[in-house]
Amino acid sequence: MTLCRVVGNVVNTVKHPALAGHKLMICKPVDPASGKPRGSRVVAVDTVQAGIGDMVLVIDEGNAARKILGDATAPIRTVIAAIVDRVDQLNDEIGEDNNE
Repeated sequence: MTLCRVVGNVVNTVKHPALAGHKLMICKPVDPASGKPRGSRVVAVDTVQAGIGDMVLVIDEGNAARKILGDATAPIRTVIAAIVDRVDQLNDEIGEDNNE
């Protein structure tokens, strides 16, 4: 899973039947610690009614995407699986030696 921000949507008049009823959203990966953009944008099938500006969890793995959509034969790899309200994390780096 990748933490992303929805930065746009895709408007299309013709699409595969497996995509019927689903929005396609443009998602930009973000760094969980800073919230700053990183990496390349992806197009994902919206399964949670996300909107532009929302922080989301994107799954970029075909089998998981098809299970979320409930269609084992759908030609889909990437889906928005959750809208993220907040990210909480420790300030310590993993493996850091703390002498407290």
